Amino acid sequence: MAFQQEIKIGSRRIGAGRPAYVIAEIGSNFDGSLDRAKELAKLCKEAGADAYKIQNFRALDIVSAEGFKNLQVAFQAKWDTPVVDVYKKAEFPREWVKEVSEYCKEIGIDFFSAAYDYEAVDLLEKIGVKAHKLGAGEIDNTEFIQYVAKTGKPILISVGAATMKEIENAVATVRKAGNDKLILLQCVTNYPSPIADSNITAMTMLRKKFKVVVGYSDHTIGKEGGSDDPLGGLTVPLGAVALGASVIEKHVTDDRSRKGPDHPFALTMGELKQMIQGIRAMEAALGDGKKRVMPSEKQTVIIQRRGMYATRDMKKGDKITRDGIVYLRPAVGLRPPMIKKVVGSKAKRDIKAMQPIYKEDVAF
Repeated sequence: MAFQQEIKIGSRRIGAGRPAYVIAEIGSNFDGSLDRAKELAKLCKEAGADAYKIQNFRALDIVSAEGFKNLQVAFQAKWDTPVVDVYKKAEFPREWVKEVSEYCKEIGIDFFSAAYDYEAVDLLEKIGVKAHKLGAGEIDNTEFIQYVAKTGKPILISVGAATMKEIENAVATVRKAGNDKLILLQCVTNYPSPIADSNITAMTMLRKKFKVVVGYSDHTIGKEGGSDDPLGGLTVPLGAVALGASVIEKHVTDDRSRKGPDHPFALTMGELKQMIQGIRAMEAALGDGKKRVMPSEKQTVIIQRRGMYATRDMKKGDKITRDGIVYLRPAVGLRPPMIKKVVGSKAKRDIKAMQPIYKEDVAF
């Protein structure tokens, strides 16, 4: 079974040659408020995002309090609260999901959610989501991948911190489930992630190897967010689009200084808008790959190219020699490729020194 090369999510078709589909992920940045979750959706829509994404998990269904009792590593090492408590506080109440989904529909932005358990998948199916997202942490959870894939909906899988073997197994699981609508998102699972680890070109390798639609789920940010991108988290999305990303996912907030684990490395709404504008500009700049003279440069051909000019006065009937011609700007007369035809011919009329030589001046 071949995977679809163009996938429809909502009203958008996603694939090569189509505008990149931008997913704004709020993570825990709704700060426990339904009103705030809706407000962020509105702001994402105003910034130009195609989709608004939350996360569906219950702390005790995703983390073990016992397992994390004496373990805080990677980005979690900076947390001053037990891991399980952070997750509990970040839970998006399931009774809010339908309301937020309907609000997104009302304002015209696709609603997404990353599900982390079977019940969450069932809930999302019940409310009619257009696609499912699986976080990088589920890459080797093939039973769960199969369950999601069997919905038949487009499935986006982040492949951060995954080996090629793990990705192969995940892809095979989706294919075996009979789902031909797969999007793989290159990703680095650190929050924030170092820009030098981004490895955008791995995304193009995934597209070639698995023949799927690809994109990038990015966690880079500038110094303010604790990372090292001089463009404040925009370099990787723009680079990914330039290399063919059909989907861009980015964490967002309305205020990076708010307290919470996901605020510091998220784009602000102004930055999200700037990123999307940059993506659309990049897409326009990429063009169609056909080399031609563009409308904006047609007149510059005249002022930047060279034409033939006489180095001395010539009388009608004089033989034109090579030392009687110099190439100068602007190219208003005969062009350099005509030189072999001009040299050795005769002047049809008088030509003054430093004047352009036109077709009408030469008896070919």
